[in-house]
Amino acid sequence: MQVVVLAGGLSSERDVSLRSGRRVAKALRAATDFEVIESDVDATLIARLRAQAPDCVIPVLHGAAGEDGALRDVLHSLNIPFVGSIAAACRLAFDKPVAKTLLTNAGVNTPAAVALPHSTFRELGASEVLAAVLDAVGLPLIVKPTKGGSALGAALVHEAAQFPAAMVGSFAYSDVALMESWVQGVEVAVSVLDTPTGPQTLPLAEIVPLSEIYDYTARYTAGTTEFFVPARLSTEVAQRCADVALTAHRVLGLRDWSRTDLIVDAAGTPWFLEVNVAPGMTETSLFPQSLAAAELSLGEITAQLVHTAIERG
Repeated sequence: MQVVVLAGGLSSERDVSLRSGRRVAKALRAATDFEVIESDVDATLIARLRAQAPDCVIPVLHGAAGEDGALRDVLHSLNIPFVGSIAAACRLAFDKPVAKTLLTNAGVNTPAAVALPHSTFRELGASEVLAAVLDAVGLPLIVKPTKGGSALGAALVHEAAQFPAAMVGSFAYSDVALMESWVQGVEVAVSVLDTPTGPQTLPLAEIVPLSEIYDYTARYTAGTTEFFVPARLSTEVAQRCADVALTAHRVLGLRDWSRTDLIVDAAGTPWFLEVNVAPGMTETSLFPQSLAAAELSLGEITAQLVHTAIERG
């Protein structure tokens, strides 16, 4: 059986994607006798896929290149089975304001937020728009791109004077910025894995970064963040978090695997932040840590998902 692991691409998360892809490919080779091919994403990809005719593709691309649904549409058009969510589900999950709205309508708590394009600030005046957002959302707040991951372009704003610089940083990665109320609490990641009996959550991961927020450095630099898997939460609170992740997986139409990021406040209430359709698979990523805590093998689980994708296809 020939399986292609797609990683890399041209997004700002290219390096992380390459690390994730290498780890998935290594784990799959160790657990199976598949012929595993690691492949970058460029203008020759479609021709290579046509020539190789792989049995399955595993997209391990982060950012727009792999999570906005476009690549999944291409794979579907080529009639190649793939692991992960379909294009329509990816588009819903990748757009943070859209995902927040759908989860809010499903009864999930999400922080108050405003999403505005760069053009609004030019047309209405940056100072007036910023003042209006502060009135609506309050301080502290976090500014981040509406599309993208790895906390690139995200900044925590404690004072009004920090707001303009945070907006500039966010607009460097996306034309639309999400300005979201900052919820104090415990940051938790809940990984969801589809099984023959339905989606199930893996042991929760608690994230304790040395820095103020779980930014790019804290995510991918060893020693900059402490993880507790399972999270140090009561059984009741952990179940609430699991329920939110399962709701996100279901409402957004996700499949195979996903990871939902939450903040649990002092009252034990989980607040939905975002969901990832292509969870990181690096040495410091959360999905593999949760798999290990459940005594599951990344290679064996991925192989199962490959077989499921082929049966689906």
